[in-house]
Amino acid sequence: MTSRAPDPDPLLTPAEVAALFRVDPKTVTRWAKAGKLDAIRTLGGHRRYRAVQVQSLLATGGPSAPSAPAASADQVSDPDGAAPDRSAQLADNPAP
Repeated sequence: MTSRAPDPDPLLTPAEVAALFRVDPKTVTRWAKAGKLDAIRTLGGHRRYRAVQVQSLLATGGPSAPSAPAASADQVSDPDGAAPDRSAQLADNPAP
């Protein structure tokens, strides 16, 4: 029986990567599809991720997320956290 040398670059499952980034495993798969994270496919078709690359992404803050759209004037709340005043908007558009 032959012994295998330890793998110099351990691989992580999507669930393990997701736990490190505190995201859903499907998000990790989306990152791989978008090219933000390199995936290795097993013979069964499952994705695995190099631990070295995952650790470097963790150190840099993770894959860059798409920027959120700017809030419109209707969605902005005041600094106290109260909902915006919609009385002017309702006055312009009365209910039928």
